[in-house]
Amino acid sequence: MDPAAARPAVVIDSGTGYTKMGFAGNVEPCFIVPSVVAVNESFLNQSKNSSKANWLAQHNAGVMADLDFFIGDEALAKSRSSSTYNLSYPIRKGQVYNWDAMERFWQQCMFNYLRCDPEDHYFLLTESPLTAPESREYTGEIMFETFNVPGLYIAVNSVLALAAGYTTSKCEMTGVVVDIGDGASHIVPVADGYVIGSSIRSIPIAGKDVTLFVHQLMKERGENVPPEDSFEVARKVKEMYCYTCSDIVKEFNKHDREPGKYLKNWKGIKPKTGAPYSCDIGYERFLGPEVFFNPEIYSSEFTTPLPTVIDRCIQSAPIDTRRALYKNIVLSGGSTMFKDFHRRLQRDLKKIVDARILASEARLGGEIKSHPVEVNVISHPIQRFAVWFGGSVLASTPEFFAACHTKAEYDEYGASICRTNPVFKGMY
Repeated sequence: MDPAAARPAVVIDSGTGYTKMGFAGNVEPCFIVPSVVAVNESFLNQSKNSSKANWLAQHNAGVMADLDFFIGDEALAKSRSSSTYNLSYPIRKGQVYNWDAMERFWQQCMFNYLRCDPEDHYFLLTESPLTAPESREYTGEIMFETFNVPGLYIAVNSVLALAAGYTTSKCEMTGVVVDIGDGASHIVPVADGYVIGSSIRSIPIAGKDVTLFVHQLMKERGENVPPEDSFEVARKVKEMYCYTCSDIVKEFNKHDREPGKYLKNWKGIKPKTGAPYSCDIGYERFLGPEVFFNPEIYSSEFTTPLPTVIDRCIQSAPIDTRRALYKNIVLSGGSTMFKDFHRRLQRDLKKIVDARILASEARLGGEIKSHPVEVNVISHPIQRFAVWFGGSVLASTPEFFAACHTKAEYDEYGASICRTNPVFKGMY
């Protein structure tokens, strides 16, 4: 038996905004850190400017550049305190754009945070449902060549979120995953563990857009927030105070009628001077999440509400899967954590489905009555890191080690083995 299979697998879910990492079998990730790398530019510039004759200085500068970098909150702190550190975000819109930075990021995850030897553990990594096969090959090369891992499995994050959203002891692997993170939003239908690729929908609104909209509303109202701290304040306001309302007009009236009850006060300290400041938080509490249901209030380029996108996604799926898909709509990602988000989504989606059934019956003259379609949006406390938790569940099963690509396979066949990853048939 492979000795690495006796140890828990490492599960790393790298997203646009945050990366969740930990060991299989745990309920929560060990660390949640921003997906950012800070590199010391002075060493890189020194390496470029060194003359060819002085090759030793050039080599030493290059080595120091490879060693002097930080990730996560440490990277953000270094960039604020020192101008020599430049931030690099390796993932944009759910896709890896900078593989050098991504390799450094994984290195720090393993050695500085999880404190594990990659040669002793199998690894489960996640990817976006629209990732190109070449990206999986790059991931496999880095993992097998640089870190010499014994086994690797690259899972589609939506399938893992579906595994995390189960409500019974039986894992239901047919459903729609509404995955809204910081930089990307996807609606992904899954049937028996297989992604229905032709029906995937993505929308250009995600958590960062909600933050920008809250920031814009506070700026237009002239709130007393220092410019260098304004975006961070908007993000914290979004996470701490925003909620989803059932009717936007009624919510405006409630705020106007009893402002003392609904207005919140934010207190902070100016980063440069250390002086205290305060500002009011009003309409943005419910207008922030409203961009998913009435996107025209944020941008004129995209105006299709989220419930309509989900409905179109399911209607484009094979007809024999549609009832099962409506019945199991699973939320995933931090931007679905707003209070009452799942209730509003279920209500609006139910209205669309019922209106279609009534229209269909009217066309047939009322002679044939349709069976009502059950619409069920599942919300659970761990949906913020549902993808990671799903990975933790799957990576702690015996099937996981059999499904992984091994170092021996990589040495024999090359990186192309990572293009496909088998579905866990033993889970359902």
